[in-house]
Amino acid sequence: MKQKKLIANNKKARHDYFIEEVFEAGIELTGTEIKSVRQGKANIKESYAKIDNSQVILYGMHISPYEQGNRFNSDPIRPKKLLLHKREIRKLIGATTQKGLTLVPLTMYINEKGLCKVEIALARGKKLYDKRQDIAKKDAARKIDHEIKSRNNRY
Repeated sequence: MKQKKLIANNKKARHDYFIEEVFEAGIELTGTEIKSVRQGKANIKESYAKIDNSQVILYGMHISPYEQGNRFNSDPIRPKKLLLHKREIRKLIGATTQKGLTLVPLTMYINEKGLCKVEIALARGKKLYDKRQDIAKKDAARKIDHEIKSRNNRY
């Protein structure tokens, strides 16, 4: 059984946002775009999702042009439609309008069946002090792990 192949990861999203809920969505891509994605030439760091006319659209995602694509290559940062069920889209509409949450892509991967998928998250923005608290917790955990390892090596 094949595992999913990670194409792009948005580490900054987990640093800048509190993740409330995660959804898996397909992406509507052209032929040359999917070939480029399979080569691992995609970037979702500066991207975000919006809901337009009951459709979820991903903006700012960069897919490099395919080398053998010639005139069939499309714009690298064109908006891409995400494929979700209607009930999921309705849930996202309610959360983004009423609760003030945003849609942020977390990871992009190719699943076991060879389809390109994106994990998008309903997220709430962190304040500066929240980020500082997270960094302090990570540093403390790192120091504890280091101490445990150093004590285990002594005995």
